[in-house]
Amino acid sequence: MSDYSILIQGIKQKTGIDLSLYKEAQMKRRLTSLYEKKGYRDFGEYFQAIQADKSLLDEFLDRMTINVSEFYRNAVRWNVLEKKIFPQLLEKNKRLKIWSAACSTGEEPYSLAMVLSSHVPLRNISITATDLDVGVLERAKVGLYGERSLKEVPKPIVAKYFVKEGQSYQVVDDIKKTVTFKQHNLLEDHYDTNYDLIVCRNVMIYFTEEAKNLIYMNFSKALKPGGILFVGSTEQIFNPEKYSFESVDTFFYRKK
Repeated sequence: MSDYSILIQGIKQKTGIDLSLYKEAQMKRRLTSLYEKKGYRDFGEYFQAIQADKSLLDEFLDRMTINVSEFYRNAVRWNVLEKKIFPQLLEKNKRLKIWSAACSTGEEPYSLAMVLSSHVPLRNISITATDLDVGVLERAKVGLYGERSLKEVPKPIVAKYFVKEGQSYQVVDDIKKTVTFKQHNLLEDHYDTNYDLIVCRNVMIYFTEEAKNLIYMNFSKALKPGGILFVGSTEQIFNPEKYSFESVDTFFYRKK
């Protein structure tokens, strides 16, 4: 058995995370740079160190999950969400059940709340936001961001929903209250159901085809009929009917 296989098997036993469902070349490249930086010679030696040192395990989990996010990422899509998708969903239900999956440091669910607030009062907004990485969820709960994260946010929204603190921007409490953050593993954990909207963007590119298929099937089951899946700009689903989806706009899919 190769030292990488030993690492995969050991991590699955220790954390329940199955690295074999992530694209191998990308994962190996990322983790090789990490263990070399720490002074280990191979995956086997690195895994032994992880078992003995929780801080190494936490760092490993942080590196394994991709935490690149910003508010209103690909702003044109958020405009479609605000002007087309939300009005359609709100015709059927004034209180939407929304899930921001693989939410990273929180920019996405907070963006959802800000966009939806143009249609309904903040007190009627409730968003569940999940990620595998507990560390990023803690940062998300704080809601403090650098200027770079806000580069696509319309200026009136910045003025309304952020408070400048030095070189950083703090999300106001009224927005923070609309989001509940929880740990969730898309490849292992139970999916709740009856969602009006699921947003999962710029994450699927790291998974194998087998893993993507599993996740899309689970998203389909989690959405109510007429519910929408919003994916990232590199993640177009080329066979949406396989998952009982139909395309309603670029990167938006409706559950039939």
